[in-house]
Amino acid sequence: MTSTRYAFIKANWHADIVDQALAGFCEVIPAAQVDVFDVPGAFEMPLLARDLAETGRYAAVAAAALVVDGGIYRHDFVAQAVVDGLMRAGLDSGVPVLSISLTPHHFQETAHHKAIYRDHFVEKGREAARAALMIGQTRAGLNAEKAA
Repeated sequence: MTSTRYAFIKANWHADIVDQALAGFCEVIPAAQVDVFDVPGAFEMPLLARDLAETGRYAAVAAAALVVDGGIYRHDFVAQAVVDGLMRAGLDSGVPVLSISLTPHHFQETAHHKAIYRDHFVEKGREAARAALMIGQTRAGLNAEKAA
């Protein structure tokens, strides 16, 4: 039997924006079916995603973060490591791990940019939820064919 529970990991950096991905996700998948986990930042998401996926409790794991250039390091390297780690967590566990990790090239701490990204994260959350449902249906169909 396939689980109807979903794990949602969200990074606390830029939480006012990142939390909107969870809002969008729960517009598609009922909040009662979603377990939410907070991590300090994006870099901590892949390990927790792998651990959650390996529990067998979840049909999918979604992970959301906004990785911006803080002027100290190249944020694109962090973003790439996160996305690679999330993909590996899914492949290693056999559970879909979905990334809602965005890396804008020109993010500015202005009300205008924050509003744009809050709206964008709502839509990305919806897209991740639809992807989780679709991949679950596809995999269920493949498993049914194998059993037949």
